[in-house]
Amino acid sequence: MSFEAKLAELGITLPLAPKPVATYIPAVRAGDLLFLSGTGPFKDGAIVYAGKLGKDLTVEQGYEAARLTLLNALAMVRQELGTLDRVTRVVRLTGHVASADGFTQQPAVINGASDLLVQIFGEAGRHARLALGAAVLPLNMAIELELILQVH
Repeated sequence: MSFEAKLAELGITLPLAPKPVATYIPAVRAGDLLFLSGTGPFKDGAIVYAGKLGKDLTVEQGYEAARLTLLNALAMVRQELGTLDRVTRVVRLTGHVASADGFTQQPAVINGASDLLVQIFGEAGRHARLALGAAVLPLNMAIELELILQVH
């Protein structure tokens, strides 16, 4: 089954790829690797999940923010490659979580993105990962994700 077909089977429609908010491009390809710029939990051009985990948002809300952010990242992939079916494997996911003092559940939050990658890409979606806490993220986003993918 293709990855595009898997999205349809899961009832997922990718949004339009978010536009860069500063001086950068959404993706850079180097050989068979695609490096995505960071993106956040946008919907219709607006931040949906803002603030800090452990203060303004629960772990469950953070999980949903990570899922939404991943959908935006996959929209960037489709914009760059034309289809998700050109993805060979997900190499690495880096998740930044705006965190209140003492919040230590960043891995549980970023699981929202990791779980969805495995749902869509199966074994090819299993990846190396980094889940970091941040004092603040651009535009007051709760989550920012970046991806490295192997593509053909």
